[in-house]
Amino acid sequence: MMIELSITGTNTITFPHLEVWDWRIIIYLFLGGLSAGMLVMCSIANLRIPKQPVEELAQCVRAPLIAFIVLAVGAQFIIFDLGSPLHLFWGYLTFQPLSLMSWGTWGVPVVLFANVLYILAVIPKEQRHRLKLSFLIKISEKLAPKMRPIAKLNFALGIFLGIYTGVLLSSFAAIPLWNNATLPILFLVSALSSGAAMVVIIAKKAEIKFLFTKIDIWLIVAELVVIALFFYGLYTSTAPYKKAIAPFFSLTSEHFIFTIALIAIFLLLPLALRIKLGELKEFEDGIHGEFTKAQIFRMNFAAILVLAGTLILRAAIVYAGQLTKLSSY
Repeated sequence: MMIELSITGTNTITFPHLEVWDWRIIIYLFLGGLSAGMLVMCSIANLRIPKQPVEELAQCVRAPLIAFIVLAVGAQFIIFDLGSPLHLFWGYLTFQPLSLMSWGTWGVPVVLFANVLYILAVIPKEQRHRLKLSFLIKISEKLAPKMRPIAKLNFALGIFLGIYTGVLLSSFAAIPLWNNATLPILFLVSALSSGAAMVVIIAKKAEIKFLFTKIDIWLIVAELVVIALFFYGLYTSTAPYKKAIAPFFSLTSEHFIFTIALIAIFLLLPLALRIKLGELKEFEDGIHGEFTKAQIFRMNFAAILVLAGTLILRAAIVYAGQLTKLSSY
């Protein structure tokens, strides 16, 4: 069925709509992107300070653990979509270098393994006793001096995970909305933005919250620009590609829900940007010392808006893409 869907965009089971991927895939795409963004952002936090004793270097110690949990939960939705864990097992009997599905099948466990190493490497010395098992404590002690190279590895794997799903979707030539070179960039930027937002939410230190609030400002701006380029590229292409974006600009048809989704994206992200810029302006105007509870609330609220916008974006693209096909036959 995958060959038929990829080449013609139709099959006897799903015609006339290609609703092959449902909410389970959307949750995976969202959680996978969120985990990827968190790995990249916490690596930035831990690498931004010049080399010094490891115990003083790790500025982001909870994010790797949360990123692992998020990705592990997201992977379960893939298994739910496959219908049986046995179906996933067949994917590990071979590796096909030219298959994006094969890269994803093997890539996720590799990311999870590197993520575990990162978790153990950033645990502060005074908290290692919480690992309970002596062999884990010893591993953590050995990995701690190697925290920087492990952080660099997780940074690279986070980029891979963030861009992979966009590359996978864009490879479906039969689905015009997905078959766009801008989509992998959009998925990567939105993953990084959601990761920065999540770090803002979970960070205990106000200065870390503010650091990633500033980073997310640029990422939101980039995301809005890439979204605009994504739609413009499809609009200026051939008829099937132009038709693919029609659901997002319909005020009367049954696809009006996609118009609402697009409006929500262009409301939530700019609103989050406005709040973040407000925090930055207040700080630059002379507010120093500890952040107030109101400021921290606004930073957290803006981060929640970013997460909501990211989820809506992925859901809209996945569902809308399955409404159209390259061929009319």
